[in-house]
Amino acid sequence: MTFEEIREQLTRYRKEGRTMFTTSSFQTHSLVMLHILSRIDRTIPVVFINTGYHFPATVAFKDEVATRFGLKTIDLKSSTPKYMQRDAEGRLLFTSDPDHCCFLNKTQPVDGLLRKYDIWINGVRADQSAVRKAMKVEQPAPHDTIRFHPMLDWSAKMIYDYRKEHDLPKHPLEDQGYVSIGCEPCTRRVDPEMMEREARWYGMSKVECGLHTDLVKK
Repeated sequence: MTFEEIREQLTRYRKEGRTMFTTSSFQTHSLVMLHILSRIDRTIPVVFINTGYHFPATVAFKDEVATRFGLKTIDLKSSTPKYMQRDAEGRLLFTSDPDHCCFLNKTQPVDGLLRKYDIWINGVRADQSAVRKAMKVEQPAPHDTIRFHPMLDWSAKMIYDYRKEHDLPKHPLEDQGYVSIGCEPCTRRVDPEMMEREARWYGMSKVECGLHTDLVKK
């Protein structure tokens, strides 16, 4: 979608009286959608899913971007304390059951948000994974919420060109070889032969955290 198309859709939602929020991981490629939203409506809450496992650089970058773009950010945390996020052997779940770790720290908290809002503006792109390629621009989510994917047809080159045109900052870890940046224990540097998201949950049969598989209706 173009900038004008995104603005028209958001205006339509507003006229219909629908409440909106967006989520962001504050990675470099996430900033394009945030910048576009900041040019259209800075009152839309930007939710940072604070798992407690993010790189300190990500948290600092989030604050920097929010100030620069004039965004209203909200830290969303799990209601399950970390001492309860352990398996039977006492290991933290990200070491033995990353799916359940993601459920407690990401999927479950956002599911609660879907009960409060009508529209979830989400920055997924079709070129990121097979799961995302199968999505539509508007897609039903739990609790009668609609997922709105304005960046779905954007390519990596389009993201790069927009960043360059508007002189957007980049995540400080990118120069260290990190491209797809999530929680610190489950993120590694990208090797030359790897696809972008292969650096997440490396060596595991896992490519999504659950936000885009559990919180979507086909």
